[in-house]
Amino acid sequence: MSGHKRAVTRPEGVLEDLDGAALSYAAQIADRPAAERQALREDLVQLALPFAGRLARRYRGRGEPLEDLEQVARLGLVKAVDRYDPERGSFTAYAAVTITGEIKRHFRDRTWGVHVPRRLQDLTIEVSQATAVLTTELSRSPTVAELAARLDTSEEDILAALESAAGYTPASLNGPVGDDGPAELGDMFGALDADLESVDDRLTVSGLLYRLPARERRILAMRFYGNYTQSDIAAEFGISQMHVSRLLSRTLTWLRQAMLTDTPPRWESGGQLDGQGLRLSVQRCGEHPSGWVVVAVGGEVDRDTADQLREVVVDTVTAAESNDVVIDLEGVPFIDAAGIGALLASHEAARRSTTRLRVAKAQPYVRRSLTVAGLAPLLE
Repeated sequence: MSGHKRAVTRPEGVLEDLDGAALSYAAQIADRPAAERQALREDLVQLALPFAGRLARRYRGRGEPLEDLEQVARLGLVKAVDRYDPERGSFTAYAAVTITGEIKRHFRDRTWGVHVPRRLQDLTIEVSQATAVLTTELSRSPTVAELAARLDTSEEDILAALESAAGYTPASLNGPVGDDGPAELGDMFGALDADLESVDDRLTVSGLLYRLPARERRILAMRFYGNYTQSDIAAEFGISQMHVSRLLSRTLTWLRQAMLTDTPPRWESGGQLDGQGLRLSVQRCGEHPSGWVVVAVGGEVDRDTADQLREVVVDTVTAAESNDVVIDLEGVPFIDAAGIGALLASHEAARRSTTRLRVAKAQPYVRRSLTVAGLAPLLE
């Protein structure tokens, strides 16, 4: 280089020359062109490299390679040279603070296994140092309260710092567990239970099932819990397989709609949804007054149609001039408790009017329901 005086490079052991070299550097760069200022800067950095290396070696043995720490210290040294202002004091003091801060920032940002707030990171270091001091003084491990008193902080912060310390070097899930066998730490953790996600749905469905008619509940149970086929269910109820398919589809659709609303929709009876309703006809058989009256019933007799059946049969029994009234249930595939109640009311009305009431042509499922309800004497 020509035209300027180079900063003098001193041996590594002469630390007191750094302040003089920094003052000389600050004075020389005032009126120099950019190229000369860059050369002077490089000379000062080279002179201070041993100083940065000594600061880096103070932090060796803490899990980071010494070469990495030296690189971080040199970065801090360059920042100190670029920001140095002679009016603010000694260069060595300023450089030491800058380099040490850069190294600590490296440990905070690069070496923690998980993200921990800076406040807790600093407190973790203080807790570690206080623990060592108190252990020496007390000849035992200090308690959380003693650490909080020494550091003038709350016990909650001490506990948080102790817990955060485990995040510095978290254990590997592939690490061995015990001395027996090839078990790993990850094997000790349970897997996600997918059934837990369906608990709310199961509770909701169980409550909605009680809103369904007895027949629909039984069909669902036979299909999804008893593994019955639709043909088996149809044979059990005495209806067609296509009718069973419609009942299942309608019931599942209602359950889906009910689960998506706070107020479950009203359950519509099968007859109403199918557009059929309950079909009733009254016909007198025979010319003689002592003949009989046939009440032919078609469709499902449930809570929505039972009142209609009760009204027609009771009126027929009350107005009958004969001694026999026959209820033809050939067209009834299903009857629930409300329908059985209507037949019981009709039976009581017939008993009071000395009219004989009979039930004919009941399908197998309906016959079993009437038998269980105690109406077997009425069956033909």
